[in-house]
Amino acid sequence: MAAPWQDVVRDAAAVREAAALAVDAALLAGVLMRTGEQPNASDVVNYAPFTLLPSAVPRALFEQAYAVQQDFNLLVDAISQNKEFLEQTLASTIKVDDFTARLFRIYMQVLEEGLVQTVFLGINRSDYMFDCGLDGTAALRQIEINTIAASFGGLTSRTADVHRLVLKVLGKTEEASHLLPNNPAKGLALGIAKAWELYGSQRAVVMFLVEEIQRNIFDQRCVENELWNRNIRVIRRRFRDVFEQGSLDGSRRLYMDGQEVAVVYYREGYVPQTYNQQNWEARLLLERSRAVKCPDIATQLAGTKKVQQELSRPGTLEKLLPGRPEAIARLRATFAGLYSLDEGEEGDRIAATAIADPDRFVLKPQREGGGNNLYGEELKQVLEKIKDSPERTSYILMDKIKPQPALNYLLRAHSPLHVSECISELGIFGVYVRQGQELVLNQAAGHLLRTKAIEHADGGVAAGVAVLDTPYLV
Repeated sequence: MAAPWQDVVRDAAAVREAAALAVDAALLAGVLMRTGEQPNASDVVNYAPFTLLPSAVPRALFEQAYAVQQDFNLLVDAISQNKEFLEQTLASTIKVDDFTARLFRIYMQVLEEGLVQTVFLGINRSDYMFDCGLDGTAALRQIEINTIAASFGGLTSRTADVHRLVLKVLGKTEEASHLLPNNPAKGLALGIAKAWELYGSQRAVVMFLVEEIQRNIFDQRCVENELWNRNIRVIRRRFRDVFEQGSLDGSRRLYMDGQEVAVVYYREGYVPQTYNQQNWEARLLLERSRAVKCPDIATQLAGTKKVQQELSRPGTLEKLLPGRPEAIARLRATFAGLYSLDEGEEGDRIAATAIADPDRFVLKPQREGGGNNLYGEELKQVLEKIKDSPERTSYILMDKIKPQPALNYLLRAHSPLHVSECISELGIFGVYVRQGQELVLNQAAGHLLRTKAIEHADGGVAAGVAVLDTPYLV
């Protein structure tokens, strides 16, 4: 699956020249992050890490990933509306995983009080790798679906232009013309704008709920600027601002500093470290409100690893998507092997298999944000420690995917230029809007390719391991 410029990789002089130009092009295009030293200041910035060259992606698998995204949107939306499924699926997890349990308690409290939210917005990203079989053929395998704070839709909208220029400089003008246009920021903003419009108040604002440390602000600004271009007012607030200044009126409309909030777009709230008691109270206030939450808490729970594992059980998709056999076939074709570690005979057998052959599997906790999964010897040690404890039910086990590596250069600020063996992960952004029971928008909104050196088992761009990339279809 080599791209048609593997000859260039060995030409040291050409690579040095192209890398210097690529860095300037990235800065010029706005492929930017704040620095680790000053993560909340925009007067010192640097380029976000990216590959020197676009990476080869099999065209058929790329098209398959796009074709199934609307099905995944439907599936996530169906799960979020199915209280019985979420209760049953997460029953064992919430006994041992405090974070999932607290989210679940808020979910149940909001349902008991009665939902006042009538418009629902989903922005998710389904991530895949290309599993290389013994005969050399590649298959699309889903790693996970992110239903909260799926990032890099903004910066990836600008990365293809950088790669286009690099290829031209390297004498690959024809190949440069084949790089696909890609603008997830526009697609994500379209979903937010539609939800804002259906909320029905011209004066209301969209609130980006953001982290205390905001290194990745420019990625968010890409989406934000698309909303300002539609004359939709955007404010940025943290959980602590919500705790201090947020309030609900008698109809449970949400107000921040006296401004009515139509849409809350979470770019925060997916890791336990985010939450202290104040922040949990702020989250409950948001969830009780009439505002469109992206995601609402049910949709965040739909993205847990335990739900992903349950979906792979025979018959589950048929219950969630009745009368949609074609969609179910498309979804199932992307699933990797997923296994339950629940207490009982099946879980005992799976745990023993993984301890005996740890390199076949990945051990996944119920966490988002990259850098949480366990592999190899570490997987074996953790499973041996928890194999007889209920704690094991807070993890799922997945077949390890084995992609075909390719050579590339990973450009990072203040890092030496050297060639690496790399593997890539493809994400497809999906956006849907539902009003009551009617789905008014359902589409794929663009793609994200991230690439990392093979010595790193786990971690994304925000975790400092993977870098931004552009697919070159072969």
